[in-house]
Amino acid sequence: MSITVNILYSGEGSSAQDFAQEMLDSGTVSKIRAEAGNLRYAYFQPLDDPQSILLIDEWTDEAAIELHHKSDMMTRIAELRQKYHLRMKVTRYQEMEKEK
Repeated sequence: MSITVNILYSGEGSSAQDFAQEMLDSGTVSKIRAEAGNLRYAYFQPLDDPQSILLIDEWTDEAAIELHHKSDMMTRIAELRQKYHLRMKVTRYQEMEKEK
């Protein structure tokens, strides 16, 4: 059962876009995508909200998320969030097992 986490990063001006670009340019996104259990890590721009960036982050299971949360990547993400003065709205979805 995969787990998808949507994080809407919002800030002033282009700060959310700048954050996402620095995540990509610094190689942090590539490192996260290479972590065991990561299925998707992608940024999207909402058409009706130019001051926000949506991250869709998908993992195989809770154990993979917990390992990610203990990784050096989380420190880097927190530093960049602070640098760009971002707010976050987090929504989490868990795939349900299909009934037989």
